[in-house]
Amino acid sequence: MIPRLGRPPPSVPHRFRPGAYAILVKGDRILLTEQDMPDGVELQLPGGGLEPEETTIPGLVREVIEETGYRCRILRRVGAYRRFTMMEDYGVRAEKLCHIYLGQAGLRIGPPREQGHRAIWAHRDEAIRGLANRADAEILHRVLRNRWTRR
Repeated sequence: MIPRLGRPPPSVPHRFRPGAYAILVKGDRILLTEQDMPDGVELQLPGGGLEPEETTIPGLVREVIEETGYRCRILRRVGAYRRFTMMEDYGVRAEKLCHIYLGQAGLRIGPPREQGHRAIWAHRDEAIRGLANRADAEILHRVLRNRWTRR
């Protein structure tokens, strides 16, 4: 069963929106996006919604390049959750199915293509504390705890 974050309001339709997000590691740093939002700035895992007919990994690689300007190598899926949210950018209520992958950041090929996005490198502890989405922060915490305790 996929965990759920938030509850949909009764009788309010939500658009199903599958997406993929990446935990991209380089040493003890995590690549995040700093995104301008209507009420301030948020730190998020790079990634986003998949285009119609797009599969998960190619969609994730596309989103990482658009939001950070970095290429990436996806290693494995580490979790998933459902999230009910209002997507202010699109004016739609969404049931997001968020697939989370572990990977490695590659070369930076340019600035982020999406307006209002900046690539930042955060120490793993800063990344966990700073992520706006608590489900992403919890998965990141579990992944990093396992990654650094297995050494």
